[in-house]
Amino acid sequence: MPIKAVIFDVGETLIDESRVWRGWAAYLKVPEADVIAARDDLIARGEPLRHVFDRFRASFDLAAARRERAALGDSEMFDARDLYPDAEPCLRRLRTLGYRIGIAGNQPKGALAALEALELSADFIAVSATLGATKPSAAFFEKVADMSCVAVREIAYVGDRLDNDILPARAAGMATIFLLRGPWAKVQARLPEAAFASVQLTSLTEIPDALTRMNAS
Repeated sequence: MPIKAVIFDVGETLIDESRVWRGWAAYLKVPEADVIAARDDLIARGEPLRHVFDRFRASFDLAAARRERAALGDSEMFDARDLYPDAEPCLRRLRTLGYRIGIAGNQPKGALAALEALELSADFIAVSATLGATKPSAAFFEKVADMSCVAVREIAYVGDRLDNDILPARAAGMATIFLLRGPWAKVQARLPEAAFASVQLTSLTEIPDALTRMNAS
């Protein structure tokens, strides 16, 4: 069946999270390079990224830290500055070609408003906090498939992670586009499971042509 809808992950797919990590380094009062090194080590180990903070402060209370930053007007939320330059052109091109476009990722409730404020060319936007399901659960992909209004095999999911994006989307019956950028892709592209992606790309600008080839075959 031809692909009729394309759903995009958020972090490191549409949104560059570099500034978010710089903000946490500043809050922790430690060099950014140390925070990035800790993050990359946890990714390589397959451990939750919340443990980054524990490496610099014992028993770190992430929720309290977020409240403190918010009270200081120091938001950790992304905005238009963090949008990858190839994101909006890709979405516009796909809309022109007649694809239905969705944006859906593991994000807190506030990210929904942040994504909507970007005014991206998308038919729907969803985040895990409001969906009531989190990747890599099958429920997450079932819910976003329903929002796509097409058959699940007519959907391509685009993401930068094998564990959260490519493998569970494939298990749900979707085609998958593994975007090789960001810290997770840097590590996971070397895993044998990367071969399970329908296609691997280095830029969103490659997606329209890749979909044309996929539909032709």
